[in-house]
Amino acid sequence: MDFVLESTSFRSYGEIPRRHTCDGEDVSPPLSWHGTPPGTLSLALIVDDPDAPDPNSPQMVWVHWVVYNLPVGLEALAEGASGNLPSSAVEGINGFHGPGWRGPCPPIGRHRYFHKLYALDCLLEPVGGITKPDLERLMITHVLAKAELVGTYRRFDQPG
Repeated sequence: MDFVLESTSFRSYGEIPRRHTCDGEDVSPPLSWHGTPPGTLSLALIVDDPDAPDPNSPQMVWVHWVVYNLPVGLEALAEGASGNLPSSAVEGINGFHGPGWRGPCPPIGRHRYFHKLYALDCLLEPVGGITKPDLERLMITHVLAKAELVGTYRRFDQPG
């Protein structure tokens, strides 16, 4: 069975609702998954935007959410789960220099937001202030599978 990540808020490559962005309530979207591979001991989630600052001339990958040590029995995160995760889960530092979810807020154009869920063969040692590169280094030899969901967003008052 394939490892699949989905949301009831948007379909793959569909528009992320304003509610999950800086133009709305800025709550994390609901996410669910299935097909977690055997041997999985924890899950990690990274949400990032490779189109920053301008999709016509991207210069960086902007990080919106970093979470690890999600329990293996978990099959979903409810809308607004950031800040209210299971006790084993750790939220890392996003591109806004704080923990938790910060939604899409592109300065120009339509950006893509990659929601990447990793099935890991271990629990990672909790580390305060972990960033996306830190997490990627820690889990590099422990990834059993990766599921991905991409959403898009363009601010209504911005060009592009």
